[in-house]
Amino acid sequence: MELTIPLEEPQKAAALFGPGDKHLRTLRDAFGVQLFARGSQIKITGSPKSVTRVAEVLNQLQRDVRRGKSITSTHVADAVGMISAKEESQGRGALDVYVGGQLIQAKTSGQKTYIESMMRDDIVFCTGPAGTGKTYLAVAVAVHMLKHRKAKRLVLVRPAVEAGEKLGFLPGDMQAKVNPYLRPLFDALHDMMDYDQIRRFMTNDLIEVIPLAFMRGRTLNDSVIILDEAQNTTPAQMLMFLTRMGNGSKVIVTGDGSQTDLEKGQRSGLTDALGRLGGLRGLSAVELETQDIVRHPLVQNIVTAYGE
Repeated sequence: MELTIPLEEPQKAAALFGPGDKHLRTLRDAFGVQLFARGSQIKITGSPKSVTRVAEVLNQLQRDVRRGKSITSTHVADAVGMISAKEESQGRGALDVYVGGQLIQAKTSGQKTYIESMMRDDIVFCTGPAGTGKTYLAVAVAVHMLKHRKAKRLVLVRPAVEAGEKLGFLPGDMQAKVNPYLRPLFDALHDMMDYDQIRRFMTNDLIEVIPLAFMRGRTLNDSVIILDEAQNTTPAQMLMFLTRMGNGSKVIVTGDGSQTDLEKGQRSGLTDALGRLGGLRGLSAVELETQDIVRHPLVQNIVTAYGE
């Protein structure tokens, strides 16, 4: 297998490669690959698994260089060791995504099932109470797939429905008006990626955060498409959303049926879809429970109290 990785900051190649390309030789010896630095690119040749591992290490080192960290031999060795530790964690439902230096991984058996379903199936519905990680883990899986080039784009979608309040006229342009509805998706994204990286990806159209109404008429190929707060869609909107799915894409739909903000008597598109689509090959539905809540311990008690 051969893979070419672009240097994000070619002018800092010397810091990345080390004195006399020492760091590149360390990676070559550790993973048994061939490395060639040409201009603003690094070419990696070797077995698929080894090439993927080296690419992960180089991407991590490039992030550290961008943050102004000094790359030493110890630093490179730690990065190599982290890859091995990550692979050991995969069986526990871990993802190659970090928050505060910690690997994101399943904290409950329900979350582990959810992550496995997202990695396996093309369409995944996840329902459950607040705090179970429905949206957060979906974004983490999407970022993981972007990093490993299993997807070319990430599209985050949310219906612009007010939570039991009438906010009235909102000032600003269209982006300013819809931003409050999309804020939870941005929050999850900012936990997992640098601000500059998110801005660069959005500028290059690799990441898009949009209201559900803007999805009509589109076809999205090679993308991870996440619909959040799906309980606030109508059946017609859900049909429109699901049929945007193109070749090589993965769709993740999350929602909490107990927090519907639709008009009274209006059927939720999430409930309707779960009733219609059960049993389709390549589609799975995961229901997280109160015991899967991973926010403040009181949240679990609050959800239980209101459920009663």
